[in-house]
Amino acid sequence: MFTGLVETTGKVISLEPRGESARLTLQVGSIAAELTDGESVAVNGCCLTVTTKDASAQTASFDLLMQTLKVTSLGELQPGSLVNLERAMAIGARFGGHFVQGHVDATVKVLDWSEHGQDHRLEVEIPSEHRGLIIPKGSICLDGISLTAAEVTENTVVCWIIPHTFQLTNLHTKKPGDRLNVEFDMLGKYVRELMRAMK
Repeated sequence: MFTGLVETTGKVISLEPRGESARLTLQVGSIAAELTDGESVAVNGCCLTVTTKDASAQTASFDLLMQTLKVTSLGELQPGSLVNLERAMAIGARFGGHFVQGHVDATVKVLDWSEHGQDHRLEVEIPSEHRGLIIPKGSICLDGISLTAAEVTENTVVCWIIPHTFQLTNLHTKKPGDRLNVEFDMLGKYVRELMRAMK
C-alpha cells in the first residue's frame, strides 16, 4: 500500500527486453541502501518488486511482466527518463495523500500542461470506461502522485500542481501528448463494483 506522496525520483539506466517481459534498472540514489530484495516500490505509480539492488552503485532492478508493459507506460521509458519513486508505507507513519495500491488502471494522455503564475495546470483525458470514478475535490493518482481533482468534466480532469510537486517529481519533464499512469480512487472502484453486483 502506498500514499501517492513521492519520496524521490530515479533515473532509468536501462529497459532490457526479456522475451515478453523486461527488466528495468534504475539509478535510485540513497534509498538503494535501505531497499531489500523482494520489497515493493511504486515506480511511476506501478507497484514493482525489487529483483536486485546494488547499494554502492545506488541502483535497483525490477522485472516487468507482459501485463505490466501492456497496461502501464513503463514500456515507453528510455535511458535517462525520470521516474517517481515511493516505498510502501510503514506501519505507524503519518498517512498523507490517499490510499494507493500501485495497481495502474490505465494510461491517460496529457491534454494541457501550462504555467499559471507559480502553479501549473495539468489536464488529462479520462477513458470512457472509467468515467464516474472521479469526483470534484476527490483524489486521483497520476504517475504515482496523489493529486486533487480540481475540475471534472465528462471526458477530462484538471489538477493544479504547486511548485513543490512540480520540482520534486517527474512532472517538470512532461509535455502535452505524453502518457501518464493513472490509478483511480480505490473506494470509488469498490462502490462501482458493489452497484454492479446489486443490479
